[in-house]
Amino acid sequence: MKTLKIIPHTLIFKFDARTSRGTMTDRQVWYFVLEEEGFYGIGEAAPVPGLSKDDIANWDAKLQWLTDHINDEEKKIKSALKDFPALYFGYEMAMRSIDCDHPMMLYPSVYTTGRAGIPINGLIWMNEADHMQAQIDHLIDEGFTILKMKVGGIDWAEEVRLIKELRKKYDSTEIQLRLDANGAWTPKEAIEKLNRLSELEIHSIEQPIKPGQWEQMARLCAESPIPVALDEELIGITELKKKKELINSITPDYLIIKPTLLGGFKASEEWIKLAKENGIDWWVTSALESNVGLNAISQWVVTQFPNMPQGLGTGGLFENNIPSPLQVRKGKLLIDPTLTWDLSIFNL
Repeated sequence: MKTLKIIPHTLIFKFDARTSRGTMTDRQVWYFVLEEEGFYGIGEAAPVPGLSKDDIANWDAKLQWLTDHINDEEKKIKSALKDFPALYFGYEMAMRSIDCDHPMMLYPSVYTTGRAGIPINGLIWMNEADHMQAQIDHLIDEGFTILKMKVGGIDWAEEVRLIKELRKKYDSTEIQLRLDANGAWTPKEAIEKLNRLSELEIHSIEQPIKPGQWEQMARLCAESPIPVALDEELIGITELKKKKELINSITPDYLIIKPTLLGGFKASEEWIKLAKENGIDWWVTSALESNVGLNAISQWVVTQFPNMPQGLGTGGLFENNIPSPLQVRKGKLLIDPTLTWDLSIFNL
């Protein structure tokens, strides 16, 4: 018989994390410790307030339900957690973990042995312009050649100036630049701004307008001089028929896959399969999980044979992250085999 222990944990940001949706100083996650006959599995449920589709009002009650029903059939649990994608991902992660030789070794590969790293983008957080410039300089000094810059949160002219300054020093063969608007623009201003940015060699723009505006997003994808990636647009869409409808209606250039927000690995694999079938490229992005979630996502990504740099470098954002072998070096996420996990928080 399995038993489930749930450990809440508040992650503290090293800085005020700003997006167009607001500012975060801390982050609540829940760790799952699954035990059966001396074997342990570890998972992480990390809903994002204001973004996740999880029914937060009933979160504690559903955690208790899962604890009480952990030995039910997976199909029944999945049905009961259909409105809790982040919670289900924590369960799915723990179930995968308990079947492995080590609870943190979910998908063994050359990556988990430390022989290969995963290329990732460096993330530039919204802040005052001089602070954003300092982030750009630091990331380039650290060896990143792909940068992702959040836009839509400070003065537009300042954002354009920052990008122009970057392009004066580095062209797109040296530094690839992804932009993420988090739905900050109206459809009308989005096309105007994308036309303005087109001369600056932008790789892609994530979610230029708020999700749910399929007709306007389809028009943007058709007219934008910059390739468009869907991110928040995918959240909350769980039925395969609806996923196909979205892809066919909007025909985006890229999909951004976030397992925590989409309901786990299997749900994410469904999106990836559809992307491949429709000639759409994709990459996976973490959603501010701790090292526990980041570790699981990064190991799983390798099994999907990605051909683009991923968005997985969030492990260093928190003051009190779980100490782990995960390292970011020269624009790659690595597992350092000389380092070990500190699992004391789980009493293991």
